Amino acid sequence: MGRGRWATQDRQVAGGRLLGDADVAAALAVCALDPVASVLATARLESAARSGLRSTGGQLWGYEQAGELLAVCWAGANLVPVVPVEDAAEDALDGFAALASRHGRRCSSIVGEAPAVLGLWDRLADEWPRAREVRADQPSMVLDDDPVLDPDPAVRRSHPGEYPLVLPACVRMFVEEVGYSPVSGTDGPYEARVRSLIADGRSFVRIEDGVAPDGGPGVVFKAELGAVAGGVAQVQGVWVSPSHRGRGLSEPGMAAVVAATRRDVAPVVSLYANHYNARALAAYRSVGFRQVGTYATVLF
Repeated sequence: MGRGRWATQDRQVAGGRLLGDADVAAALAVCALDPVASVLATARLESAARSGLRSTGGQLWGYEQAGELLAVCWAGANLVPVVPVEDAAEDALDGFAALASRHGRRCSSIVGEAPAVLGLWDRLADEWPRAREVRADQPSMVLDDDPVLDPDPAVRRSHPGEYPLVLPACVRMFVEEVGYSPVSGTDGPYEARVRSLIADGRSFVRIEDGVAPDGGPGVVFKAELGAVAGGVAQVQGVWVSPSHRGRGLSEPGMAAVVAATRRDVAPVVSLYANHYNARALAAYRSVGFRQVGTYATVLF
C-alpha cells in the first residue's frame, strides 16, 4: 500500500529539488556509481551535457545531503530513479515522490533498479492513477566479454531503406510485450524512434525472403540498443518472428548483437527481462550473460 499524502505534510520535499544544467556533471557522477543500473538515466544526462536539459524533453530531480548530490531521478516519458547510496535511499525516494506528486503523472512508466522503482511506487500508489501492471522482478544481466556462442552471420545492422520491414516487427514485439499498439502516425514518436535507431546503427536484424504476407522479405530476428551511455549498451526489443520460433535463432542472434556492440559501441552489454520469461533468460545465459541485479517496471 502507498504511503498517502505524507510528503508535503511530514517532510516537505525531503531534500529533493529540481536540478539544472550546472548539476548535470554531478548527476553523471552519481550514475557512474552503478553504470548498468543507471544507463537509462545516464543516456539522457549525456545528451543534456551536450545540448542542455531543456532540449531533452524532461526534468532532472536530485536529492542532496550536506550539499552533496547522492541520488537523481530522470522525469520524462519514463520516470527513472537512480539511488546508488543505500543509506540515502529512504529520504531520496521521499523527495522524489514529493516532486512526482506535485507534478502529477506525466510518464508512461517508472523503470530502473527494483528497490528504487518499487520504493517510489509505494509512495505514489495512493497519489497517482492505478498502474496497469507492476513488473517487480526483472533480472538485470550483463556480458562484458566475448559471447560464448558463435554469432549468427546473417544478423546485421539494418539500414534506412529497410524501415518498412523493421517497423512492423517492432510493432509486433511491442504489442506482445506491452499489450497495445504504439503506432500513432507516419511521424509519430514511436515511428520516429524506430527511424532514429536505424539511422544511428542501433537496430539489428535478420531478414529472410518469403516471410512477409505478400511473400516478400521480412524480419525474423531483431534487437535494438535502446540506451547507450556510460560505457554500457542496453539491448531492448529482442524478438523472433512467431513463424521462426523454436529454430534456435535467438541465441546466435544475440551473440551477433553482443559481438558487434562490444566491437563498435560499448564494452559492456546489458539487458533486463521478466523473471517468468524462462526461455529468454536461458537463451541469454547460453550466450554468456550473467545476472548482476534486478530491474522493475511500473506500467501505466
